[in-house]
Amino acid sequence: MKNYKLTKDDIKVLIDSREGCIATDRITVDGVKVGYMYKEEPSEKYPDSGWRFLAGDETQEYLDNPKNSEIYQVNTICNYDPDIIPYLDSECGSAFYRNSRGKFVPDNR
Repeated sequence: MKNYKLTKDDIKVLIDSREGCIATDRITVDGVKVGYMYKEEPSEKYPDSGWRFLAGDETQEYLDNPKNSEIYQVNTICNYDPDIIPYLDSECGSAFYRNSRGKFVPDNR
């Protein structure tokens, strides 16, 4: 059982969406802000936004372990880090990282 940083009662409606996303435990359990986010083509089988949220310091070994990530509503991750909200309407293929000033910038690599 995971000990999430926010409780069910802490989650408020911040965006008008029920779409899902994937986020790592570094965000939801450890309480680290989103450091990297990217948007893939959403799955047509599920209410998927295509967004994937990472702290940005996860190792490949950490990411390869499915126990370290979960599916959430995007609104839930907005409660962990509201800084992501202005970017949620970005096109598929978009990616952003948090720079040394704490601002999201496009990842054009």
